Amino acid sequence: MKKMYKKLAALGLCAGICATSLLGCGTSSGKKPSVDLGEITTFDLPDKAETAGIEVKAIDGISDDFIRGMDASSVQSLENSGVKYYNYDGKEQDVFETLAESGVNYIRIRVWNDPYDEDGNGYGGGNNDVDTAIKLGQRATKYGMKVCIDFHYSDFWADPKRQHTPKAWEGMDVDEKSDALYDFTKDSLDKILDAGVDVEMVQIGNEINNGMCDATKPSAVIQLLKSGSKAVREKSKEYGKDIQIVVHYTNISTSGEVHRLVSNLKDAELDYDIIGLSFYPFWDGTMDNMESVVKDIKESFDKKVMIAETSYCYTSEDGDGNANSLVGTDDIVDGYPATVQGQADMVRDVFAAANDAGAMGVFYWEGTWIPVGPATQDNSAIWEKYGSGWASSYAADYDPDDAGLYYGGCAWDNQAMFDFEGHPLESLKVFKYLKYGATKS
Repeated sequence: MKKMYKKLAALGLCAGICATSLLGCGTSSGKKPSVDLGEITTFDLPDKAETAGIEVKAIDGISDDFIRGMDASSVQSLENSGVKYYNYDGKEQDVFETLAESGVNYIRIRVWNDPYDEDGNGYGGGNNDVDTAIKLGQRATKYGMKVCIDFHYSDFWADPKRQHTPKAWEGMDVDEKSDALYDFTKDSLDKILDAGVDVEMVQIGNEINNGMCDATKPSAVIQLLKSGSKAVREKSKEYGKDIQIVVHYTNISTSGEVHRLVSNLKDAELDYDIIGLSFYPFWDGTMDNMESVVKDIKESFDKKVMIAETSYCYTSEDGDGNANSLVGTDDIVDGYPATVQGQADMVRDVFAAANDAGAMGVFYWEGTWIPVGPATQDNSAIWEKYGSGWASSYAADYDPDDAGLYYGGCAWDNQAMFDFEGHPLESLKVFKYLKYGATKS
């Protein structure tokens, strides 16, 4: 693809007009970031079908600004562990440049409040604090990609199984937690935006079906969400940016669950823009059901919808000696083998189904999370030191029921879109071929 270089003022967001459709544009009256990231490198999408190492069927009617997203939260800890990423020619290259070159236009980055123990040892899973989000977000912005900040409002993983309160908020009642969440959101966004990161979307919570910050009553969860929403709106106004607010759910195959949860948001008059859904085809039901859920939200609640997380395996091999979440043998989806082409087909078909349902885009989850050492050696010292495994032993006190029982390396390396040595797979190019397709060379 043709590479284009553009010098944009400050954040690279607005210099009278937007310089490229992939970058956001703040108003001239908004607060300007104190960090100038310099040249912004962007890439054109193809304007016709191409030949490639994979076959991709074109998706009718998909727009150029459809979100072709990638969660790349683990990159910093992996690079600290010695991982190197390469381009398609085998030369070492910033992984964010490779993602942008491959058609990715949005990067999602999780944020934990304080993922360290009292001695400063990281909990693992990327050690994703605010400073890490800034470093990753700046790199994404420099390659013309928008950024989605995914606040978990926890010091470690937040999902339907666990929504632990940050250590600093322990003992607080819901009113105090709401105030703390508001302050944390505002302070964090101020640091991230001031650092020049092109934040265009913010998740206020991660997979919050069963609560957040140890709050389980719907009224308490709504109160926390309202504090997060208020903080985002205020920072959006201050910086003159239209930052979209996302509420994120999963368990979409459970009949009526998401509809009920979104109905609660409507009844409570929560101020937000987008419902994000996790959809892993090997866990979360059929494509048809996913389309049905997306359409229901759009039609019943007049809200935008995106697939906030999806993925698939390209191999059944284990890259680091830590068992994989999706083995890639008898647990795969019929018709989608654990191959590079099978992965590309699955990604393309998720995008097609989401587009047909009227979603605004799809984020692939952690397509950059590769091994830090071969499966034939003990990599535990690296995982512990740099937080590049899913959890370290230091997380045990905070997360005793999971990290306290089993911790270690990456369970996702066979679902990455880079091989075990950091070379991009041909399936990564599916992002740029969605509109016009590709024939296999």
